[in-house]
Amino acid sequence: MSFEFKLPDIGEGIAEGEIVQWHVTEGQAIKEDDPFVEVMTDKATVEIPAPKEGTVQALTAAAGDTVPVGSVIAVIETAGAAQPAAVAETAASQPAAAAAAPAAPAPASSAPATPAPTSVPAPQTSGNGQAGRVLAAPAVRRRAREHGIDLGHVPATGPAGRVTRQDFELFLKEGASPAEPLPASPAAAAVPAAPAAAAAAPRAPAPPTVRSGEKPEVRVPLKGVRKRIAERMQQSKQTAAHFTYVDDVDVTELVAMRASLKETAAAQDVKLTYMPFIIQAAIQGLRKFPMLNATLEESTQEIVYKHYYNIGFAADTDAGLVVPVIHHADQMSLLATGKAVNDLAGRARDGKLSLDEVTGSTFTITNAGNIGGILATPVINYPEVAIMGVHKITEQAVVRDGEVVVRKMMNLSISLDHRVVDGADGARFMNEVIRLLEDPKLLLLGSL
Repeated sequence: MSFEFKLPDIGEGIAEGEIVQWHVTEGQAIKEDDPFVEVMTDKATVEIPAPKEGTVQALTAAAGDTVPVGSVIAVIETAGAAQPAAVAETAASQPAAAAAAPAAPAPASSAPATPAPTSVPAPQTSGNGQAGRVLAAPAVRRRAREHGIDLGHVPATGPAGRVTRQDFELFLKEGASPAEPLPASPAAAAVPAAPAAAAAAPRAPAPPTVRSGEKPEVRVPLKGVRKRIAERMQQSKQTAAHFTYVDDVDVTELVAMRASLKETAAAQDVKLTYMPFIIQAAIQGLRKFPMLNATLEESTQEIVYKHYYNIGFAADTDAGLVVPVIHHADQMSLLATGKAVNDLAGRARDGKLSLDEVTGSTFTITNAGNIGGILATPVINYPEVAIMGVHKITEQAVVRDGEVVVRKMMNLSISLDHRVVDGADGARFMNEVIRLLEDPKLLLLGSL
């Protein structure tokens, strides 16, 4: 008999998911709990196993499609019975089935087809033999857009002709680059180039050109992780009464301590960054100023003080900004914190975090120091009431004991919800964090 596999409810508050990658193809025999499909929600990317043993009869959603929870995404033949005509007709009309066979021409009166939402426009028959929309994960499509490369020209090795991340990176490495664009398509060539902006240099810059397979504008639906980020940031700015406090910290001793501990940490497979020190300093500050480790329960008009410390840290990934959470970070040593940061950051980049690893934070730290910038005003990770920004370390001339000396300095910024946290308390919290980072030996002794 035929079993309709519906997208399951994979987390509280999840209403839809985007199909990232199928691990099966139509006609494939599967066993229960075999890897079946990867689905990206607004919180994480999860792998869903096969629900039953049988044969995949139809995949009714294609990679890149966003489907509601409870909708049919696949049909599995579990007992050899013929597929009902209605199911067969439905399955045949879906994008996944269409990708496996030539599509019927659209009637003359039909509306123009909408381009694939996250793909670089591809020629009718691509260089890797794929007709129409090239199969690729959202992260691969994003990389292709950034480099102006038509995915249709990338040799694909993934299932059903999918272009994998490895396929794209190899193609890029072997010579395809913005400096050597592919021949422009007729449609792209017909679009006039935008006028160049006036420049101060004696010779005006060349007008911008349209790269091969790329239109002057690409419309991408707001969905998945990016949609969730947009919703949360808008909710935060509309709800929390933001204000930001900034101070600098002399991290000369911290830089020296980290350097002295890196080899010992590496021997235990831990890449020791500054983040574990900052996390532990923040926890000590939160213990003394608990109003920063709280939420405002608006429905009951109560401030909820939390005596557990789940620290989120912002991670930059191909899919967008993700905030992994170290639960009960106050119970960890400095080395254990470093190991947790390494593990969670790595799996965030690979899209392999579980739902509980991206939820439940009580305080968030965002660190753009490795990218650059001396100051930012971060947006609170609502419903938290505080977020601390960490910025790059620079050598500066400062006055110490009446003399000008060179020290390693770093700015810290903290955005606070003024409904819960007063400016004086935010300043006192920052003073505590600065005290610990300027004398990092205290972090090894616990709360003092």
